[in-house]
Amino acid sequence: MSLDVYQLPVLEDNYIYILRDSETGCCAVVDPAEAEPVESFLDNQGWGLDAIWVTHHHWDHTGGIKALVDRFDADVWGSKEDHKRIPNIKHKLSEGDRLTLGAVEAEVIEVSGHTVGHIAFWVESEKALFSGDTLFSLGCGRLFEGSPHQMWASLKKIRDLPDQTRVYCTHEYTAANAKFALSLEPDSAALKGYAQEVHQLRASNRPSIPCILGREKQLNPFLRADDSNLASSLGLRVTSETDVFAAIRKKKDEF
Repeated sequence: MSLDVYQLPVLEDNYIYILRDSETGCCAVVDPAEAEPVESFLDNQGWGLDAIWVTHHHWDHTGGIKALVDRFDADVWGSKEDHKRIPNIKHKLSEGDRLTLGAVEAEVIEVSGHTVGHIAFWVESEKALFSGDTLFSLGCGRLFEGSPHQMWASLKKIRDLPDQTRVYCTHEYTAANAKFALSLEPDSAALKGYAQEVHQLRASNRPSIPCILGREKQLNPFLRADDSNLASSLGLRVTSETDVFAAIRKKKDEF
């Protein structure tokens, strides 16, 4: 059993992911912002499309759904909370639900915060997480609908996954996030080293995504709201992890 992941850069900084089970040839697309790049890729490969997996309802994750359903008659899978906000949704998902792509199984993790009802897809056999706009490398999504409490709880769920997990988020924000992270911890040698790696990748037009969760646990400030050293270094005299997270998120919003 093997899952092949193909990354399509679209719009200004989005990624669409095409997943293919190498055993059966079944294909899914994750968060299709546009239809044309997906159709072109699949046509060039001579593949069909069996499923559309959607992390949340925002237009830059759903814009291609209707055209892809019309073309391929693919089933749309999304959160039950988004059943009125995702076009053509057929399968309404909740925390712990499992879905299959050929011989590959994915588990749904509910990760509200960026939006209410946001979900992520965890493919344990491949140690791959499709996180939408919840976790970015060195960052997290803005809180458009959810609360700091919800987002921090969601990020802790992700943090509990294995260190070797590859995180496939849907935006190329790493370079900008590195600048913010360095503003919080300017003396971090590990952070400086990662920022330089990202700079070199982007300078040659290569993606910084997927990122590795173990590194994010060490460097991403939004995964470290319970790190007393980080809170102290930021001068945050607050009593709860949620308050620390909210303070970091506020700093990023104003950065």
